[in-house]
Amino acid sequence: MIVVTGATGNVGRPLVKELLAAGERVTAVSRQRPHDNPAGLRHHQADLAAPRTLKPALDGAEALFLLTSGDFMAQGGNLDDVLDVVRAGGVRRVVLLSSQGVTTGDHPSELEDAVRRSGLEWTMLRPAGFHSNTLRWAAAVRAGRTVAAPFGDVALPTVDPEDIAEVAAVALRDPGHAGRVHELTGPAPISPRQQTAAIADALGEPVRFVEQTRDEARAEMVRFMPEPVADATLDMLGDPSPGLRRVSPDVERVLGRPPRAFAGWAARNASLFR
Repeated sequence: MIVVTGATGNVGRPLVKELLAAGERVTAVSRQRPHDNPAGLRHHQADLAAPRTLKPALDGAEALFLLTSGDFMAQGGNLDDVLDVVRAGGVRRVVLLSSQGVTTGDHPSELEDAVRRSGLEWTMLRPAGFHSNTLRWAAAVRAGRTVAAPFGDVALPTVDPEDIAEVAAVALRDPGHAGRVHELTGPAPISPRQQTAAIADALGEPVRFVEQTRDEARAEMVRFMPEPVADATLDMLGDPSPGLRRVSPDVERVLGRPPRAFAGWAARNASLFR
C-alpha cells in the first residue's frame, strides 16, 4: 500500500490517479476532505504539523509520498517528528517532493536532510516551478484577458505537475530509485510573456501581457507570503542562476518520453482561464 500526502494538490491528485490506474492500493492524506473519492481509494484526514494524526494512515503501508505544505515550517513543523511516526508505522520507502532550488543552493536543504538521516529508503524529487503556478493569473484573464507579472522575458523551464506525479509513481513503486535525486523540469525555458501567449492560443483570444515592476509584484506577494520569502522568490525569478535555467534530462530518463510543454498544459486547462 502507498500513502500519498498532499493528495488534493496539483501533484497529489494526478499521483493518486496514476497509482490507482496501476492497480496499487492507495491511502490519500490531506488536511481537508476531498470533493470526490475515486473507487478503491482510502482517504485519511491528517496534518503533518501534528504528526500523530498521520499514524492511522500508515497501517500496512510500504511507501510514502511526502509533500509538506508551504506553511509547514512556518508553523513550527518538524519533519524529524513526522519521519519518526512514518518509520514506526513500518514504512520502508519515502519519496520527498523537494525543490530545484536545493540543487542550486537557492533553497535550504533541511527537509531533504531530515529524510536522509531517517534511516528510510529515499528518493528526492526536485522540480522547477510548476506550469500550474500560472493559475494565479486565471481570475485576471477571465475578467479582462490580461496578465500582469514581473520579469516578462526571463525564461525558466517550468514543469507539468502531471510529469512530477508520473515520476513520483515510478519512484514509489520501483525500489531501483532508492538513493537517487531527480531534478524535474519542462522541455525548454519559457518566459511569462511566452506563457501568456500560450494561454491566448489555448483560448483562441488575445490576452494582453503587462510587465510589473519588482515593487508592484512584491506588494502583491507579501499579501500571502512572508516578506523574506517574497524577496527571495523575486531574486530567483528576476536573476536566476544558470542552474535554475538548466533543462534537466531526468523526466525523460525516468519516463522514457520528453516532458510535457507549457502549451499542452495550457490547452488542457483552458477552461480555468475562460
